[in-house]
Amino acid sequence: MACARTCAVALTGVEGVVVEVQADLEPGVAAFSLVGLADKSLSESRDRVRAAITNSGSPWPQKKLTVGLSPAAVPKCGSGFDLAVACSVLAAAEQIDPEAIADVMMIGELALDGRVRTVRGVLPAVLAAAGAGCRQVVVPEQAAGEAALVPDVAVLGVRSLRQLIAVLRGEPVPEEPPPDGRGAGPAGAGPGPREPLGLVLGGVAAGPAPDLADVSGQRTPRRALEVAAAGRHHLLLQGAPGAGKTMLAERLPGLLPPLSRRESLEVTAVHSVGGLLPPGRALIDRAPYCAPHHSTSMAALVGGGSGVPRPGAVSLAHHGVLFLDEAAEMSGRVLDALRQPLESGYVVVARAAGAVRMPARVLLVLATNPCPCGRHGSAGEPCLCPPSAVARYRARLSGPLLDRVDLRVRVEPVSRAELTARVPGESTAVVAERVRAARERAWARYADTGWRANGEVPGHELRTKWAPGPGALARAERDLERGLLTARGLDRVLRVAWTVADLAGRGRPTAEDVDAALELRTGVRRGAGVAGSLP
Repeated sequence: MACARTCAVALTGVEGVVVEVQADLEPGVAAFSLVGLADKSLSESRDRVRAAITNSGSPWPQKKLTVGLSPAAVPKCGSGFDLAVACSVLAAAEQIDPEAIADVMMIGELALDGRVRTVRGVLPAVLAAAGAGCRQVVVPEQAAGEAALVPDVAVLGVRSLRQLIAVLRGEPVPEEPPPDGRGAGPAGAGPGPREPLGLVLGGVAAGPAPDLADVSGQRTPRRALEVAAAGRHHLLLQGAPGAGKTMLAERLPGLLPPLSRRESLEVTAVHSVGGLLPPGRALIDRAPYCAPHHSTSMAALVGGGSGVPRPGAVSLAHHGVLFLDEAAEMSGRVLDALRQPLESGYVVVARAAGAVRMPARVLLVLATNPCPCGRHGSAGEPCLCPPSAVARYRARLSGPLLDRVDLRVRVEPVSRAELTARVPGESTAVVAERVRAARERAWARYADTGWRANGEVPGHELRTKWAPGPGALARAERDLERGLLTARGLDRVLRVAWTVADLAGRGRPTAEDVDAALELRTGVRRGAGVAGSLP
């Protein structure tokens, strides 16, 4: 009896479990059994591995072969186990040294001719392996840069099984043609990565990034955009069609600071699991922007699908911007599914195949018309919608969801004078510098905590450890007593007030800052309001 083992990783969402792949050869009728709770695509690896080994010039062992995946109780899916299964079989047949692969983690799908194809989730798989103590990793050549992002792990990228066999035997490595792009992407993704409509990775989209200077007028919405970026506050833009809501939202990612190393790895891991990493770019260092269509389903927004759930738009926009245009046209049930992720920063999707927890710390931007025709409250052509229709339309955004939105701004149509003005507004670079300075003040204040932005800090902490100036909350507290604010709303007003103070360079919020926060939340001018809070 001959037995050999190596390692692979079973992914559940963006978290992985190291799996020991064991191969056992015994005398008997030639057969190939795969055990260990494998799904359909993994069960089919028996045929792929047999053909790949044969076409790589190695004989197939004519014995009873059993391949076990341990721990057996962990569900395993996907074709990324092919390379580990093939090497364990070759080691059990003594065609390679079993000791050479015993503690090596292997990821890759095998083509029938022995080529190694990349799969989804290489980065989170290597992170899981490194956390379990693995220090040697073999991956497809296309994914070597992605795997190399994990420190203290030696990465070997191979183009074919023949090359890997030669390396393990200490023989000269044969030359192989580079991947031609046909099948370079993850299994089922077609040529290259799948990129869903509306997903743009910061700094990756073709053409120049949209500039805030292109926006004419819109003083209050521009200010709301700056506050949202500085404190990571959720934003609602309401206005007539053509007023500039989408134009404003598209410029928000440019105001956000670059991602930290930890944030970059988290975002890259999510996109790796989704098979959406752009070619030649191993690390995402800018905030992603995801704008799904208003007909998006529940599974597409929060994650799901058949088998093990996959990341939805709320996870693909992790540490970035999730823009929902025509929000009132979306299903109320789908929108309300965002309530829990907006509070916790992650989403848990439970399916028959298991539960998956995925990160979902997003900056949500909602855009909607004031009524079905879009002209309610606007000058010019009158609105023809009956009051009941207007009320029903606005009720599509539920109260609990809106209570989690810190900033609610009306976007008015641009006047002719503003549209034809020769002096442009502030550029993205100028506003982004103020946002960066405000973020640095917040980082310094929360240095000993796990929070990085005002929008993440619980209200109790702000009221006790970082209380505003004396009497600063008087107006907000009166609104709470009158039922105009909920307790959550008061906490969010305080968060926004801290962001306004950070943008102005003040040590703590004043009554003026709280008035500005109340105006941005309710649309009702309080004291000096937003205009008085501008630097």
